[in-house]
Amino acid sequence: MNVSSWNSQQAPDPVKLGLISCILVILRGLPLAILVFGGLLVLLAVRLIERPLFGVQRPVTPYISQFVCRNAFRILGIDFRTSGELMQERGAVVANHTSWLDIFALNARKRIYFVSKAEVAKWPGIGWLARATGTVFIERDRKKAKEQTKVFETRLKAGHKLLFFPEGTSTDGLQVLPFKTTLFAAFFADELRDFMYVQPVSVVFHAPTGQPDRFYGWWGEMEFGPHLLKTLGARRQGAVELIYHAPAKVSDFENRKALAAHCEEAVRHAHSLARLEK
Repeated sequence: MNVSSWNSQQAPDPVKLGLISCILVILRGLPLAILVFGGLLVLLAVRLIERPLFGVQRPVTPYISQFVCRNAFRILGIDFRTSGELMQERGAVVANHTSWLDIFALNARKRIYFVSKAEVAKWPGIGWLARATGTVFIERDRKKAKEQTKVFETRLKAGHKLLFFPEGTSTDGLQVLPFKTTLFAAFFADELRDFMYVQPVSVVFHAPTGQPDRFYGWWGEMEFGPHLLKTLGARRQGAVELIYHAPAKVSDFENRKALAAHCEEAVRHAHSLARLEK
């Protein structure tokens, strides 16, 4: 399965697994599978009680997702570090996108709900996980813009932090692509603009010693399976760093382009500095 459309001018590095790497795949893969699918079963069981009692509110299940994602990095051996304050206001979070590992990283620090294209809901495995964890699915149809804004309003007023990847694709992690402004338009709806904030977050991956800088990147025609095996089988692991920036109040910006440019600049600047300081 592949979900990325951005492609590099350089071909991806080949995935080579020796004996030690194969052993590591088993030693890390089995506990990770137990953690993820065991956590999912617990989440679904709790949701059976949580949903009729609280509806759109999820007072318990986000903590289960956060527990699973934080401990996934412990199993993988990837160093996890963050800086900056978490947004307390109601609103959304926007971040650059390097790979499927972003989902674990961003969930590990902050209880969030991802916004994804509607097609993801139909994907085997991942679609099921996405639905279970409260992902908001959107359709690229202007006729449904009002309906989707209403969904955003309901979730945001319930205190949910919605997570968007404005680049629209994952990359090799060496740069930040221009932010698409389309999704930012919803934030300027009359129902949302006055109370909503957007917090930019820079996601920076540091490759294991001796590996290419783009080791954790997932892009172009790369398949999920080989990338997962490469990550599980790494003899040395690197680190992921989350840098939280000051939340931006939507009503302080003239339009979606101004807000998107502000968020893009904050994410790109910190991402560049963090990569230089590694």
